[in-house]
Amino acid sequence: QPKSKAVFGSVGRRIPYRILHVISQDGESLGNMHRADALRLMDERGLKLVLLRENVEPPVYRLMSGQQIHEEQLKRAEKKKSSPKPGVVQKELSFSSAIAKNDLETKTKQIAQWIEKRHHVKVTIRQAK
Repeated sequence: QPKSKAVFGSVGRRIPYRILHVISQDGESLGNMHRADALRLMDERGLKLVLLRENVEPPVYRLMSGQQIHEEQLKRAEKKKSSPKPGVVQKELSFSSAIAKNDLETKTKQIAQWIEKRHHVKVTIRQAK
């Protein structure tokens, strides 16, 4: 029975699957191979096997150097940071630069309420024609 989701880059030599689909360091498919063959290939090339997708048959592993693993982790962390967090609501408000004073005050109050509720607010101002 395979273990639960592994953190990217933490594979090492413990691979719960017998047959793997291996991708080379350059991104070429090396095909399906037995776990022992994949480990031998990993040792010969001085690389590490990293799990990319486990919910496919057979699971996909990639041979990567330590530097590649590090770069991929940084990329994933940056992507995770940029994606909106669950539970955080983003509100967007747009208005013209020629907005009337009363309308501006109304929209300002609305923005203040959203900020109080800890929503992320994005304001867009369009230039009047």
